[in-house]
This record gives sequence, structure tokens and C-alpha cells, in this order.
Amino acid sequence: MRMSARIAGVLIGLPLVLGGVAFVAPAAHADIPACTKMVQQAGVQVSDAVTAACTQGVHNDLKGCVSALTAVGVPGGAANGACRFAANPP
Repeated sequence: MRMSARIAGVLIGLPLVLGGVAFVAPAAHADIPACTKMVQQAGVQVSDAVTAACTQGVHNDLKGCVSALTAVGVPGGAANGACRFAANPP
């Protein structure tokens, strides 16, 4: 294979590979541990209900996440912050 053909192949394939990384990267930003840590800092024990609520936040259901966290005793501001951390960690 000629060198120019190899270089062309790499140059064509590189954006495809990098584009694939861009599609995968947003999922890596979701963060249940950051959400549960904020819940703990608010003085509420982490339970299955808290983890389930944080999972809703990861899936960008912020309203459902906040509602579920406040139902288990997390104050509104802390619930809102925890759900935002779940969707978009710092």
C-alpha cells in the first residue's frame, strides 16, 4: 500500500473515530455518586429510593428526581442541586 493511500485512510478515519467518542462522552458525565454525596451532606441517609431518584437525574428527568428526593426528606434546594449533579457533575 502506498504511503499516500495510508495517510488518506487515516485522515478519513480519524474524524469518524473522534465523532464516535463525542457521541459516547455525554453518558460518561452522569454521576450518581455526586448526587448521593450531596444527599448525605443534606443529612439524609442514602437508600434505594435515593439511588433510584439520582438515576432519574442521570437520565435528565430533573423534575422526577427532585420530586423523589424531596419525598424521602431531602430539602428542596439540596434535592435540586443533587439532581443537577447527577445529570451534569462538576
